[in-house]
Amino acid sequence: MTDALATAPEASPPRISALGGVLESVPEHVSEIASASPPEVTAESVTEREPEGAPSPDAVLVRRTMAEIAPVADRVTSYFYALLFTRHPDLRAMFPAAMDTQRDRLLKALLTAAEHMDDVPVLTAYLQNLGRGHRKYGTISAHYPAVGEALIGALVRYADIWDEETEGAWVRTYTTISQIMIDAAAEDERHAPAWWQAEVVSHDLRTPDIAVITLRPDQPYPFLAGQYTSLETPWWPRIWRHYSFASAPRPDGLLTLHVKAVPAGWVSNALVHRARPGDVLRLGPPAGSMTVDHSTDNGMLCLGGGTGIAPIKALVEDVAEHGDRRRVEVFYGARSDHDLYDIDTMLRLQKTFPWLAVRSVTEEQGRLPDAVRQYGPWSEYDAFLSGPLGMVRSGVDALRGAGIPTDRIRHDFLTELVAQG
Repeated sequence: MTDALATAPEASPPRISALGGVLESVPEHVSEIASASPPEVTAESVTEREPEGAPSPDAVLVRRTMAEIAPVADRVTSYFYALLFTRHPDLRAMFPAAMDTQRDRLLKALLTAAEHMDDVPVLTAYLQNLGRGHRKYGTISAHYPAVGEALIGALVRYADIWDEETEGAWVRTYTTISQIMIDAAAEDERHAPAWWQAEVVSHDLRTPDIAVITLRPDQPYPFLAGQYTSLETPWWPRIWRHYSFASAPRPDGLLTLHVKAVPAGWVSNALVHRARPGDVLRLGPPAGSMTVDHSTDNGMLCLGGGTGIAPIKALVEDVAEHGDRRRVEVFYGARSDHDLYDIDTMLRLQKTFPWLAVRSVTEEQGRLPDAVRQYGPWSEYDAFLSGPLGMVRSGVDALRGAGIPTDRIRHDFLTELVAQG
């Protein structure tokens, strides 16, 4: 990064005046620039969807550019940040001191959002969550054109074909992305803080690398069972990671997270091995839509792999609290019996609620999606998946094959984010 910064061009930035016109009237507290954005639109989507209709002309041009820069993505990323920090050095302090583990998240979020402009429902929900979540970074509206300049500048340098029509498509696309985020952040500010302080009140080390952590937020934290939060520790400032809530909202307001320390994971290792009662963390707003629809009595098929059992447990508690009597089938997957760290809790819930069935599946028994195929039928169930990205993807395929409509398969690709530390 130092070399890239040293060689960043000093020429005038590309035309981005259309962005400035949109942003001049935006309140200063609702801008987007922060660096911990989810890497792909599906990170916050809850159903498997296919875009409808033919792509727009702008989408065609945007996707062409994406295909052209894909082989040199690392260089595009480095050049993007070189431009951003050279032309706007004051922004560097808003990013973590070490950029190696997340340096490409902002650019990936922008590019992926641009690529999915025709999938309006998924894209809008994703960007609204980003807009709300990015309030915690303390950004201002003036950062939007700064990011836009760097984005266009990097694309100009590395795209094989760049003309006025392509530039216009990207400016319009980025303007749309920005405005959705700005509007969501402005609305969120009316009723929620930018972040919450949360004190660790208990720390239960279940295995050498998995901890169950209970937090007490400094003010009410509204969320739904199945959602997740972003979290910053005092040991790694400006580095945020995503963790699912492991319980439904509680009368005492406490929050529970399941955290697995991953190799080279700065935040996860700090939470598992360093955090103690009395430590204070920061939480961003709740996000995610893998929640229960209480207007239906469809059965629920829940697949939780590893610490992905956390939001599944929250969903079970939510069904119980609403007095539902729908059938809930939980498949809990892990590498070995030793890794089924929360199986006792799940079995206690099974004894308490006759409508709940819990089955554990270890690698010795086979793959979790294969185990699900042995039961059923599942065509009348809503499905919920949480766990490693590979498990979720294979699980989606298995559930489609079992006859569950794609619009009733819900998931949040959180583990991919958490695995980055």
